[in-house]
Amino acid sequence: MFVGNAQLTEAVHALRSGRETPTTYVEDCRDRTEVIADDVYALVPEANRWGRLQRQARERETDSRSEPTSRPPLYGIPVGIKDIFRVDGMPTHAGSDLPPTALTGEESVAWHQLREAGAIPFGKTVTTEFAYFDPGPTRNPHDINRTPGGSSSGSAALVAAGVCPLALGTQTIGSVIRPAAFCGIVGFKPTFGRIPIKGVIPLSPSLDHVGFFTQTIADAALPAAILCDNWRTLPDPVERPTLGVPADAYLNQADEMGQSHFERHLNDLSAAGYSVIKTDLFADIGGINSRHNRLMAAEAALVHRENEWYPDYQDRYAEKTRDLIEEGRSVSIKEVAAGRADRANLRTKLRTKMAETGIDVWVSPAAPGPAPKGIDSTGDPIMNLPWTNAGVPTVTLPVDHTDAGLPLGLQCATAPGADEDLLSWATILADDLGTIT
Repeated sequence: MFVGNAQLTEAVHALRSGRETPTTYVEDCRDRTEVIADDVYALVPEANRWGRLQRQARERETDSRSEPTSRPPLYGIPVGIKDIFRVDGMPTHAGSDLPPTALTGEESVAWHQLREAGAIPFGKTVTTEFAYFDPGPTRNPHDINRTPGGSSSGSAALVAAGVCPLALGTQTIGSVIRPAAFCGIVGFKPTFGRIPIKGVIPLSPSLDHVGFFTQTIADAALPAAILCDNWRTLPDPVERPTLGVPADAYLNQADEMGQSHFERHLNDLSAAGYSVIKTDLFADIGGINSRHNRLMAAEAALVHRENEWYPDYQDRYAEKTRDLIEEGRSVSIKEVAAGRADRANLRTKLRTKMAETGIDVWVSPAAPGPAPKGIDSTGDPIMNLPWTNAGVPTVTLPVDHTDAGLPLGLQCATAPGADEDLLSWATILADDLGTIT
């Protein structure tokens, strides 16, 4: 195992109080990187990474906000950045063989927000090609013979390995929630559009979400407040939320181990005093899955044609990405319109069901089971798809291990726009389930 401790709240307190400096913290990150570098492969190679980081850390120490009373909220915090986010001064490869010059563009708004809050770019993290399914070399820190998940593979592995306390990712099907579950950390995907997507190389603009990874649920509140538009500070909840479970067809997509552990979690929550309501929310899960995937393929084909990436560099694409684009070219405009309308319909259905039943938080397995063996695949995002399709806020809580020590996650979701409530409720759920960190 190559997991380590890198809790964001602890690092923020140490750096803002002056107990540690950005330059010494970067050196600690370097030491940890050297421990895992030849086994986990979370970072995109970068010439003179440590020289750049030391220079940027010193700049943090000498800027006008370096006094403890005026230090910004993420003062000196190094952040891993999935290599589809454009960052000024750093090339973007998107996990592909295309020349970085073809992928240049305006800097990511999300990264700019973190930088303005005092963060330092630790480095680009490995992504599957164009955030689809062709994997990079990253391995799971819990077992290097297993996948960390994808497409935000490097970001999840970097945080799980304890190299840095925060990393950016994206999700179009399950690319934040699933790798967080496989790596035993927290992954947060907000309401669609709540974190700006501008400056991120798109896969499917109707479905792409920016998200992030931390080691604990307590660590998620600060970056959420910085990244999410119009974040509200809520009082601590005084009552446990009512839990909803989309039963039958949806749950049957999980494997036997995933279902048995999830049922145990439900029993534990019921014993702790939670009301658990099982519903038929995703009775048409096969249709939801199909329409989502067809919409994604169509929009991917359009993105890669309009940017002239596919016409100019088709021979450099991996087979899985090429197949997605070719499928997308066969999707009709009518089918695309229906797929986009389906998202709105699913959102309405979810809201209606919550109003009718009094459900506050939906809970489900964050992945079909533990991380599968091998790194030729990133695992199946099927348990995450409907929540992404509906564009609702979702978070992974690391709540369990298999007998072999592999992490298992609980996926929590709620109504669109209720991101603040979700993180508050998730904190209670984490405490009651004895969340592993």
